This record gives sequence, structure tokens and C-alpha cells, in this order.
Amino acid sequence: MTMIESPNLRLIPCELRHFEAILGDEKELASILGVAIDDDWLGFEAAREAMPSSFEYLKAHPSALGWWMYLLVHTANRTLIGLCGFKGAADEHGMVEIGYSLSFAYRLRGLATEASRALIDYAFSHPYVKRVDAHTLPERNGSVRVLEKVGMKYVGSFVDPDDGEVWHWSLSREDYSKDTDR
Repeated sequence: MTMIESPNLRLIPCELRHFEAILGDEKELASILGVAIDDDWLGFEAAREAMPSSFEYLKAHPSALGWWMYLLVHTANRTLIGLCGFKGAADEHGMVEIGYSLSFAYRLRGLATEASRALIDYAFSHPYVKRVDAHTLPERNGSVRVLEKVGMKYVGSFVDPDDGEVWHWSLSREDYSKDTDR
């Protein structure tokens, strides 16, 4: 499976063996990846809680690899610092959704923005992807700033059955193509 690289990061597709190590012994994960692991690499408790269901989903849908979770490694420090990825392959309208979670120690360095750009570039390298979406808490925060920096536009709010009210963000292929900052 293809690893995604950016100037400071390696986005490694989270395979079944990685999930098994995350759920079992993170020292094994460090060994598999050949990196150190930041103590807070999952960023949020919700990310840790999602690991078993994410593992089960990939077991049931092996073709999701590449459109699922990526392990986020800071290349200079050779350290696992977070997660990012997609919530599945493009839907019938050509939309994929991205998400990310970073260790607190690695925030405010532009790395979430860099990871998001890498995911967006990867998504739009596939001609059938027409739009990349994301959701945030309904407040001005770091995630909102990341999405604005990568060119996403706020399109409204809605009530998610699991998360309550969320803000919806989107970037179309047309707007991505117009971005001269790449």
C-alpha cells in the first residue's frame, strides 16, 4: 500500500498488523514502524476508543486500506505523533471525508495542516474524487484554522447522531485546482 509523504511527515497506511499492535502492545508497533512513539500520539481519548471498531472495519473491508487510517510519523524525529486519514473510499458522488488527531506536543507547528494537504493531494490524484469534506466541533478552534488553511469552506452545521452539532467543511476539485499555493 502506498505511503504518503510530505516535507515533514510520512503517512503510513494502518494495516491489520498495525492495529493488532495498537490494541496489544504499542512497543510492538514502535518496532514494526522503526520509530519512537509519542506518549500522547492518539491526541484524544476518542481516537483510542475508536481503535477496536476501526480494526474490525478494516478486517471486514480490506479494500478500504488506503482510504482508511494512516499513522502519522514525524520524519526528522522518527516519532509516531498521530493519526489521520479518510472515513472510507469516495461515495457515489465522489466525496471523501478526512480527519486527523495529533499529539499535543506536536500541535501549533503546521503539521496538521501539512497532513491535511497531503491527504487532499492524495484524494484529488484520483480522478473520481470530486470533493473532500471534513467536520469539526461547532466553534473556532485549531481544526477550523487547519481546514481554512487548506482551502476548505464552511458549508453549514448539522446534528450528527454520534457527535451532536458539527460544522461541515468542503473543498471541491474545481477550487482545489484553482489553488496556486501548491
